[in-house]
Amino acid sequence: MDPVVVVRTPDELLAALPHMVGFNPQESILVVPVSRGLPMSRVDLPRTAEDRAEVVRNLHGPYARYARPGAQVALVCVTEDRRSAELASQHVAAGLEKAGVGTQVRLWATDERWVEFNTGEAGNRTQETSTRIAAESVMAGTARPAPTRASLAESLIGEREPLAALLTAVREATKKSTPVAERNWALDRLEQFHADGNRLSDPDAARLLVAIESTETRDALWQDMSRDNAREHSALWTDLTRRAPDEVRTPAASLLAFSSWLEGNGAKAWCALDQIPEGPPYSMASLVATVLQGGVHPDNWERLGATGPETETFTPPSPTHRHERDVPRGPEAPGRNAPPR
Repeated sequence: MDPVVVVRTPDELLAALPHMVGFNPQESILVVPVSRGLPMSRVDLPRTAEDRAEVVRNLHGPYARYARPGAQVALVCVTEDRRSAELASQHVAAGLEKAGVGTQVRLWATDERWVEFNTGEAGNRTQETSTRIAAESVMAGTARPAPTRASLAESLIGEREPLAALLTAVREATKKSTPVAERNWALDRLEQFHADGNRLSDPDAARLLVAIESTETRDALWQDMSRDNAREHSALWTDLTRRAPDEVRTPAASLLAFSSWLEGNGAKAWCALDQIPEGPPYSMASLVATVLQGGVHPDNWERLGATGPETETFTPPSPTHRHERDVPRGPEAPGRNAPPR
């Protein structure tokens, strides 16, 4: 189950958003499910007619796929630009209506105030509410949000020279081992991490990064993932993605992207995909990009007992595209009570 924080007012919804998307959204439009069964999305606020049309096209598929009779969302525009917020929310609401999803709330928010476009109701954002929602989110098991999306991306870049210096020696040692022995060692090392949560030493980190270059070893670790242990996997693969040199980063970043999606952090999943260096298509990364773009809920993975398609290819979208759209949470409403209209 995803962490649940009940929100009843616009102020509470705005306070909850950073905890729902993993960072403090700015200059964004967010589609927040009021009804269960819909994904949640964040998009850079479109400011031209062409950009608004593109946003509507991108959102139509995932919402049409999950729409059910009576499906409702709240649209939240976070910006100082009221006119752009009003136009964007109008166009997105109209597009979602065609997909079978109604818009219960159209909210414009600055750092200090909010206005509900449908009713004209307005109010202040309060520190008291922000502090209370933050505490409730921590109690519900939600990780502390990053200040911005850029800082979330930067958190995946660390010191990579120490492991780079070890790779030649690790590869030479691996030649004296066998694929089965390396796979068994990797599984044992993962089990140890589950038990103690301690950061891997440089030699162990380098060995594990080389080991998961083997698809069989990578898949053995991938198959260990579940919604229950996704946070532990994210901790491991975040650290290894930060430390991995370019030549061995793709498998680790792909495992991080998947575990981030599995724990409901779509923004971090996109940031992990951003860490994949240019190179040949990589099937696991393609799978994660596909489920993110489609607004697929992590629960679907375990219901299907799915594994990655080896024939899928991953052609990274442009950085601008990936920064424009996040699908941070799956189709769970943020709380039982929708914000008032």
